[in-house]
Order: sequence, then structure tokens, then C-alpha cells
Amino acid sequence: MKFMSCCRVLCLGLIASLSCAAAFAAETSSAKIGVYPQEIRTTYTIQNGLPDTQVSSVVIGADGAVYAGTAKGLARFAGGTWSAVQAVPAQPIDALTVDGARILLIAAHTLHGWDGAKLERIAPLPGAANTEDAPYALAVQDGKIWLGTRAGLYSLTGGRFQPETAALPLLASGPAVRQIAVGPKGELVVAAQAGLLLCRAPGKWEALHPATEARFVEVGKDAMWDKVVKLPDNTDRRFPMTEPRSWAPKDVRGVTFDSLGRLWFASPQGVGCYDGKSWSLYTGKEGLPYNDFTCLAPGEGGAVWFGTQIGAIKYDGTTWEYRQGERWLADDSVRGLAVTKEGNAWFATAKGASVIERKPMTLAGKAKFFEDQIDKYHRRTEYGYITVANLDKPGDLSVIHQQDDDNDGLWTAMYGAGECFAYGATKDPKAKERAKKAFEALRFLGTVTQGGKPSPPKGYVARSVLPTSGPDPNKGRIEGDIQQRANSDTLWKVYEWRWPISKDGKWYWKSDTSSDELDGHFFFYPLYYDLVCETNEEKEALRTYFKTLADHLVNHNFDLVDHDGTPTRWGYYDPEHMNHDVNWFEDRGLKCLSILSYLTAAEHVTGDAKYTKAIKKLRDKHGFDINAMFTKVQRGIGSGNQSDDEMAFMCFYNLIKYTKDPQLRMMIQNSLFTRWVLEAPEMNPFFNFICAASCSGAQFKDAWGLKNISPWDGWLEDSMDTLMRFPVDRFNWRHTNSHRLDIVPLPRQADDPTESRHDPKGVRTNGKVLPIDECIFNHWNRDPYEMNTGGNGAELADGTVFTLPYYMGLYHGYIVEKQ
Repeated sequence: MKFMSCCRVLCLGLIASLSCAAAFAAETSSAKIGVYPQEIRTTYTIQNGLPDTQVSSVVIGADGAVYAGTAKGLARFAGGTWSAVQAVPAQPIDALTVDGARILLIAAHTLHGWDGAKLERIAPLPGAANTEDAPYALAVQDGKIWLGTRAGLYSLTGGRFQPETAALPLLASGPAVRQIAVGPKGELVVAAQAGLLLCRAPGKWEALHPATEARFVEVGKDAMWDKVVKLPDNTDRRFPMTEPRSWAPKDVRGVTFDSLGRLWFASPQGVGCYDGKSWSLYTGKEGLPYNDFTCLAPGEGGAVWFGTQIGAIKYDGTTWEYRQGERWLADDSVRGLAVTKEGNAWFATAKGASVIERKPMTLAGKAKFFEDQIDKYHRRTEYGYITVANLDKPGDLSVIHQQDDDNDGLWTAMYGAGECFAYGATKDPKAKERAKKAFEALRFLGTVTQGGKPSPPKGYVARSVLPTSGPDPNKGRIEGDIQQRANSDTLWKVYEWRWPISKDGKWYWKSDTSSDELDGHFFFYPLYYDLVCETNEEKEALRTYFKTLADHLVNHNFDLVDHDGTPTRWGYYDPEHMNHDVNWFEDRGLKCLSILSYLTAAEHVTGDAKYTKAIKKLRDKHGFDINAMFTKVQRGIGSGNQSDDEMAFMCFYNLIKYTKDPQLRMMIQNSLFTRWVLEAPEMNPFFNFICAASCSGAQFKDAWGLKNISPWDGWLEDSMDTLMRFPVDRFNWRHTNSHRLDIVPLPRQADDPTESRHDPKGVRTNGKVLPIDECIFNHWNRDPYEMNTGGNGAELADGTVFTLPYYMGLYHGYIVEKQ
């Protein structure tokens, strides 16, 4: 099985430049992106040719093939398939290493060599043959074979393994040897329980004690300097950026030399790197995710991979990447690893061998992958409502099931919005076809509600639909509503029928439609009108239907009124409830933003002056514009209702883009900017592109003067990092991050202060949320500060969360695909 995600690349080909204005942004920063490496995970088990699923070690042979030591012998991977090496008995392989053209292996307490044709018995291992002596470490230094065991360090001399007596004093406090590495100058470095040992010449051993000096920063600058700063008064002063460190490593778990010749080690204290002149030491404060190491291996371009008991880690000198869970590995406990010259990382685990390959991809190619996947797995009913795919077996798409969702309209609208941007940017007929299909699906949610019994006022849209050929969704529903009102929501509606039947008797349609559904509908229609509708007939069809939705709100005091004659649970927008009902204090700002956005979009599409008058009434008499300047009740980064962010940003986009009133635009731009500031750590390309399109070059004027409310530097880089690292694997594999060392917990204020228990939430030491490929979520209404996400892989989410921001960025000129 193959799953994909994007890896961080040092040279992205990402070039920031200023170009002419696009859409309604004052200026456009663009990222030029071509082909980049995409990480693809494939897992191999006995079904794929391995002799056994228990894999103890992996190495890359001189022939470029991958070799795996398993519980039932040696296996070779070449040409895309695994096969057992018949010359090696089907017995447990305890260790592997490469010695020129041959593979050295330990089996049955004996060292063997396999040259590609025959197996040679080299020497028995020292000590008794028992599991206490495993695991083993092997290395070859200028033809000399070294062996590490739990009992100490040995070298092959005269056909027998002899203890390295010169190293015994240094190993006295802990004889176990975990890994042995040979440097570019022939030096030998040993990762041992006792510490980190170095041998520069035969018999000359020393313990390494890595140390770093303090680093300093110039006053008022961000640049770091390794020197004393000269102040204006000609005096010298030091400004420490980091404290000096000195480690005496114990319990060293792994050691290697990277492709640039630098020495790396890993221990519970952290990771160290020696470049021949100085040490660099890394802990959680420097971004190291975890420290229960099992092994190390060099990667491409100076990168290093670390195996741990809970996942694998890659460090390329700039970015730490944490690869944990079945999205990345067959099993979290990494027993061994090896990396090819192309940078493909292989992992030995108790549940098989996994490889994370680096495959060439473009952002456009990723978008097409998701669009094809949506067409195949995520369309429900003949109208194609976008929904999650449920699976019989984790990670297996051979059998899928679909079910209705309360937000079928919202998810379909957001998918359709992405296709509108796609057509606006590329003029691809397929994008227009998909956008039109989304329009027909959304329009049906409005027409299916009319004419049956009961029937709501014209312009009411359903949440979802189900065929009447299936089970009746009303059965047992009223009891659930009663319980919900009693236990959690005193405003929850208890009424029949929540699922009325359509006039033609073919459909159940779900009532009690929420505000997030309207946010999706009203976000989509102006985009469809502007970017997709090209003929008068297409535009008129959209205008006619869109007008019924907007008129419903205007005719019912701005509320969404259900078939029972009362507003839906979340369908209140009227001034009385927004300004005078305590139950709506937390939602007031967002609700006022939403209704102003709806009416402004209707004004743009229809040209009807009654929507202009309605906007004026809500502003002049009821202060909705002032209310909309504060759309989120929050207590700092990560607080407040994260689900509402997605709704708010869609409404911000339309209101700022389409309003004819400069004063209202300025007020809402400031509202957007103040909300975006809270969301900036989330590296969300959808939010970032909306803020950039709406606020770039903008200023807000109040009694204290003009203020710059353009998005901060870094929004484009963060957005591209997310889009490029976005995993193509959308199965809901479990991601566990609460044990990480690089996480700073959010303060208690970030959660509801009235609750006593809270799930782990935090940001990385750089102040940003977990990268997109180290968590799982379905939609942009998620809480990105959660540490532990996902399930068992038996659900496949759709790729709208990628296609919408990608095509939006392409349309606005933030993304330029390099040819």
C-alpha cells in the first residue's frame, strides 16, 4: 500500500517576488513552485514477499538493492519486489551490515558473509548464545570487522572475536554497545551505554564530552553573532542568545557520520553534531521531537534519520520532521533504518518493512490526485454531495460506505468554491464541469424542501438528503432531541419532522439547517457567478435561485425559518436576539458578520437595491457593522471556538470583496486582521490567502491615526510549507504528539476556563502548530492546537482542504507553477 505526503526540502525553488495586483489585493507576493520531492510511504509484509513480518534490520547493498534481516532469513528487494535469499537459512537474522560487495549477517550466534552467491561462515560470536546478548552492532573499518553486544566491544582477529581491552575502562559503567560508525578519516565512534567513545588510532580510545559556547545577539537585531558587541559608547558588552552547554553523554543509543562527514550521536539527553570544529547540541528547545532513540542513519544532502521507540525523525539542518503512526511506519518502534542515495528511507519494524520514498510531484499534480479521488470515493447520491468515505478495513479502499452529514451543503460548497477558483485560474473545462455539478447539488438542497408536507418558506435550504428507499431517519430521532435539550443545549429544538419527505416522495431532507451551511452556500454563489458563469442563461439561473435564499432572510427579519414557523437552532440573525439576548453574546460578532456578508453578496449578484437598504438598516439602527468588528470571543492564541474560524473567513472574503462602502470595508478589514493575528500560528493557507487578498496594503484609521493591517511577513512561506507538506494520504491514522519534547503547552486560558479537564494542546517551540503531515483532520474547522488526532485508518477524508486553498492561491497569483 502506498500513501503520500510532502517533505520539507531545503531548496524548494520558492521565490518570493512582488507582482501586479490580483483580484482585490493591493499587491501580490508569489511563490514559484515547480517539481519537488513528495514523500510516499509503502509497507511490505509477507504478502509482499518478505519471509517474515518480523524485521530486525535493513541495509543498502553495494548493488543498490535493499536487504532485510527477518525472523525467517535474509530478503532482498530489487525491481519493486522482495524475495528470500535462498542461500541463507530461514532462521532469525539479528544484525546486518555491508562489507564491500558482501552482506555480513549474524544468525544462530554466528557471523556469516553472503557474497551474492554463497553463504560463508566467518566466526562464532563471543559468549553464550542467548537473547541477552542481542541486539548486535556491526561495522567494518578498513577491512576489520567490529562487533558490539550487551557485553561489550569486540573485533575479529585471527578468526575469533576478541574483546577490545583498550576500551574496557571507558565501558566499565555500562558495557552495552548500541551502534558503531566509521568516519571519513577511518576513525571509529561507538555509541555505548557508558557514553560516546572515539578511537582515532589503534588502541587509543577516548570519551567525547560535547560542549557548546554561548552565542550572542546584537542589540536591536535578530542576527546571531559569535563575538562581543561594541556599543555606541565604545564599551564591550555581551548579550547571550543561548547558554553554554557541556554534556557527558550516557546511554548513547546511536551514532553515524552524515554525507558531509559530520559526526552525529543520539542519547536521552538529546542529539549532538560535530562538524570538525565545533559541536551543536539539540534538545526539545531546539526542535527535537523525541529522545527514546534506537538507531541513526545518514540521509541525502547532510540529512540524518533517527529511529525511536515511537516513530522516526528526520533533520535536514533546518527542519525537524516527525514520522509517527501508520501514515508513515508499519510500527512505531524502529528496529533499524537505512537510506538510499536518492534519500529513500527504509525502516525495520516488528510489523514489516516500510519505506518513505521521495517522489517528484507538483502542486497541480497533487490537486489532480485529490480531484480524481473525490470523484471516485467521495460523491454521495446522484447529486454528488462531498462526504467522507468509511472503510471496512483500515487503509483498504476496496469496499467503502457513505453516509449523510449535517454539513453536506457546507462541504460541497467549499469543494465547489475550489473548482470555481480552478476555472478562474486555468479555464480547464473539467473544473467548470465540477463547479456546475456543485451548483446543481446545492440548488437541489433548496428546491427539495418545497411543496411537500411539511414545507418551509421559499428560500430555505436543507442540510442534507437521503433517499426514501432507505431506512427512515426520523425513527428514534425525537428521543435523541429530548435528551440533547435536557443534557447539553436548552435551546435545542424538539419537533417533528426533522427529516420531512420531498413533494415527489423520493427524498428525505434534513431540516434545522445551521448557520455554517449558509456560510458555505453564500461563499460559493458569488464565486460561481463571477468565475464560472459565462452566458446570460448561466448567470440568470444563478441570480434567480440566489435571490430566493437572500429574500428568505430579508422577509423573515433576517432569520432562517423552518417548516415549523420558527428559526432553526442556529438560524438567528435578527437584531433583537443579536443585541439583546444573553444566549447569543458569544456568537453575535460572527452572526453580524455573516448576515452582512450574505446581503452584500446578494447585492453584488442581483443588483437589487433592497439588499443595500437592508445592510444600511442593520448598520445604522442596530450597529451590526460595529458588532462585526469583534467576531471571536477569545483569551489568546488557541482559544475560542476554532470551528467558527472557517465560517468567519469565508464571510470576511465576500464582504470585503463586494461591499461598495469604503468605510465598511475598512472596518471589516480591521476585523479580519485582528482575527487573523490569532490564527497566524496555524500556517493555514486558506486563512492566509483570504487575509492577503483582503488586507494586503490596507490601513485602518481611528482616533490614533493610520495603522498598517497587512498580513505579517511569513504568511506565504507558511502557506506553501503547508501545501507542499500536505499528505496525499487522507486516511485517519492515529497521530500521537502529546509526548513530544518540542511542544509548549498552551495556558489554561486557551480552553474553556469553566471546564476542569482539557485535552493536551500546544504549539512547537517556534510558536507554530504541528506541521500538516504530523496530524490528521478532515476540514479547516479543526482545532490545530490538539496534540493527539486521528483514529484507526478506517476513514478516508476528501482533499478539499488542499484543492480550495491551492486553487485560491493560484487564482490570486500567490502560487505560480513553474514549467
